[in-house]
Amino acid sequence: MATAAVAARARLVHVSSDAVFSGEAVHYDETAGPDPTTPYGAAKGAAEVAVAALDPAAVIARTSLIVGDDGHSQHESLVHDLAAGRRAGCLFTDDVRCPVHLGDLASALLELAVTTRAGTHHVAGADAVSRHELGLLIAHRDGLDPTALRAGSRKAMRIPGPLDLRLDSRRTQDVLRTRLRGAKEFLRRITP
Repeated sequence: MATAAVAARARLVHVSSDAVFSGEAVHYDETAGPDPTTPYGAAKGAAEVAVAALDPAAVIARTSLIVGDDGHSQHESLVHDLAAGRRAGCLFTDDVRCPVHLGDLASALLELAVTTRAGTHHVAGADAVSRHELGLLIAHRDGLDPTALRAGSRKAMRIPGPLDLRLDSRRTQDVLRTRLRGAKEFLRRITP
């Protein structure tokens, strides 16, 4: 894609992930280089390096958990399935991320696409929440039974990958008109 974008003189916005980080530092701003611990993170990190080398004018946009309004994102679907008893499992209290709203992410990516900005930008939500806390927020918004969401520890289950990993999007937020809301705001239930 990067080679084709350069050849066509097209603007490239490469969407990457917080999975490029180990979580060892907890807080990561746009200057942090990849230090992945999973194959997925390594692939995303390698893609970032390739894009930057092939198309120095490209934007590399790192994001986190993506949540929408309709219950169809991966995390929303999991919460709905757990609450309805269609799936067994738990939501981790020690797995922390900065979820972003799908609409905020799309708007931010469009903004970055029409600028001359290049390099790495973090496009994540303003709040750091655990997957369990995110599940409770989704349950509250969607009128689900929060007591059906069992809490667990990713560390205790020895599941590989980073635990507390927070993308710091302040530098990117300073150049955007789109406000990157936190999950506690965009998942707030609005009662009529």
